[in-house]
Amino acid sequence: MDKLCKQNIDRAVANIVELCKIPSPSGFTNDIRRYLTEKFESMGFKIQKTNKGSVLVCLGGEQEPLLLAAHVDTLGAMVRSIKSNGRLRITKIGGYPENLIETENCIVHTRDGKKFEGTFQIEHPSVHVYSDAASMKRDDTTMEVVLDEKVFSKDDTVDLGISAGDFISLDSRTRVTSQGFIKSRHLDDKASAGILMELAEMVRSGQLVLNRKTYLLFTMYEEVGHGGASGIPQDVKEMISVDMGAVGDDLGTDEYKVSICAKDSGGPYDYDVTSDLVRTAKENNLNYSVDIYPRYGSDVEAALSAGYDIKHGLIGPGVYASHGYERTHLEGIENTLLLIVNYIKKH
Repeated sequence: MDKLCKQNIDRAVANIVELCKIPSPSGFTNDIRRYLTEKFESMGFKIQKTNKGSVLVCLGGEQEPLLLAAHVDTLGAMVRSIKSNGRLRITKIGGYPENLIETENCIVHTRDGKKFEGTFQIEHPSVHVYSDAASMKRDDTTMEVVLDEKVFSKDDTVDLGISAGDFISLDSRTRVTSQGFIKSRHLDDKASAGILMELAEMVRSGQLVLNRKTYLLFTMYEEVGHGGASGIPQDVKEMISVDMGAVGDDLGTDEYKVSICAKDSGGPYDYDVTSDLVRTAKENNLNYSVDIYPRYGSDVEAALSAGYDIKHGLIGPGVYASHGYERTHLEGIENTLLLIVNYIKKH
């Protein structure tokens, strides 16, 4: 397939925007699971939900079963305790430095379904008051959630129904610019999840005819390390994590490319799969890079650690400022989707 229709990219981007609107920190994913289930059932696909909550979709095909995995859980936080002044001490969900959430708007989700808005702030946020507003260490002892409620004591906050263990989601602040940039929190990995949703639409409409059996797996615990550890059909021979390419340092990728990962913190990816992905990118004149990510793990590594006997690979669009306010581009989305489509068509 030499190129995609503009409609393919427009739909993929629309998917990404919709996914980013749905709060889904690891462990708080019922809403996004329900959304995915309804979307794929409306396309006519059979859905299987695993006990742990992953959504498995079989797109069809017969030979050499391939599984493409993306995660829809995100970074977030949880209420650790309520302070004497009514503000919230947090514990992080996923790995990020606290400075990357400072001054971000958030929502506290109580166990009985209430929602309360707030903002992540350090304890000394005003330069007109505190000499250490800039130098104060950012960690879970100094970062707090200031609720947009009239609370002045712990009892005031408790009376709202907030308690330890309540989830806190970050405002995604999703924007699609006139120059084709997509800026948002949680493009890791909702950018690739949106791409896989468009792949399914291409199969449904007949734009893509599958030669090999192809599954999609949307996992819910990748950010905490065990998303891909279960839920993989027994006939799967090969699994590719469709995640993100990180931008920076000596890496070759940028927001316009599809990144093919050769090695990350878990070690090298399968030689044959990685080489075949590179050949596919070259043969189709895609804008791509081969990268090494020393601070990166993926769902496919969780699957291998769980004992699955599969070949494995990792690709994704270049995403700048990972685990912060992230950015990618329509060209990165297009190159990633084209690599997947052409890789499937080769087999």
